[in-house]
Amino acid sequence: MPNRTYRIATLCVTATLLLGCGAVATLSAVQPKAILPLNHLPALSGDYFEIESPSLGRSFHIYVGLPEEYDSNEHSRYPVVYLLDGDSLFPILATNHLFLNYDEDLPRAIVVGIAYGSFEPEINKRGFDFSAPASDATSEQGGAPGFHYFLKSELIPEIEERYQADASRRILFGQSRGGYLTLYSAFTDPDLFWGRIASNASFDPGREIFFSPPAQANRSDLGLVVTSGSRDMPFLREAALQWFDAWKVNEDAPWAVKTATIEGGTHAANSTDSYRLGMLWLFNRN
Repeated sequence: MPNRTYRIATLCVTATLLLGCGAVATLSAVQPKAILPLNHLPALSGDYFEIESPSLGRSFHIYVGLPEEYDSNEHSRYPVVYLLDGDSLFPILATNHLFLNYDEDLPRAIVVGIAYGSFEPEINKRGFDFSAPASDATSEQGGAPGFHYFLKSELIPEIEERYQADASRRILFGQSRGGYLTLYSAFTDPDLFWGRIASNASFDPGREIFFSPPAQANRSDLGLVVTSGSRDMPFLREAALQWFDAWKVNEDAPWAVKTATIEGGTHAANSTDSYRLGMLWLFNRN
């Protein structure tokens, strides 16, 4: 009898534990993931905020890398680098900028990563945001005018209100389809950014945009860097070389142009090389 009582008690305890574990598992499944602070990564220390775009009806995650001495120099103003595809490029290029400051004396800057928060297509709308309306655009493309408006009228004013930003030295960096949006910005609104770097840019849809006269600019100090990896996808490499040839003579361009081949460079893995080349050229032109 004692053994039977013991077995029954054991089964009851086991069932209770299983039910409890199930409840805990159910509870943990609905708990939001903890946000891990970047402050424990000093090369990426800075700030974060989420911004809701009224014009786009979507929100973005904004990561801000601040210079090391930022808090102790409240009267300083810093160039601001805006990184498209901040989901992946902010951790790489914000740190890279720090190293370029150490090794190449590149000016310290505020580095802003514009992130969607996911690679899932229902959240990450880069294919739509980083392509212009055109006759060869698909139904999932054509959002560049709206995204550029978000940059100009919503995000940039927020950054320049929150931080010690030098509004005269804004820089836009884009890789691949982000490079397309960088070129789109250069051709449609040259004055918005002092410098732009388009790395392994896409040129479609609406390729003719980038082979047509750009909008006029009021500034005379603008710079545009376009890089292409020698091992990039053949159709992108071919388009880049055509663009290089078309803009070798750019007397009527609103920006000074720097084109460069990254020898051995592939499509996605050489963003740091494009960033280094582009930033050093922008800050050492004269």
